Amino acid sequence: MTDTLPDRLSTNPKSPFYDAELLAREVGIRFKGEEKTNVEEYCVSEGWIRVAAGNAKDRHGNPLTIKLNGPVEPYFRDVPAGDPPGVA
Repeated sequence: MTDTLPDRLSTNPKSPFYDAELLAREVGIRFKGEEKTNVEEYCVSEGWIRVAAGNAKDRHGNPLTIKLNGPVEPYFRDVPAGDPPGVA
């Protein structure tokens, strides 16, 4: 398995950007320098994340999301900060 994250990743299994193996490694997201724990989807090249809008659900039971723009930094939580990839 590689230590590089894709440009775009989603937590929704119905999305074409869903990857269960990567998500099992606990992907963390820094957005505008802050740790975000409620990210549903992100895109690094376009600079946005989608986060849940409270407890609201759509008619299919999926959470309603809001798209926020800004710098996105995905990382693996299992790699200690400061260590190069592959050293754990």
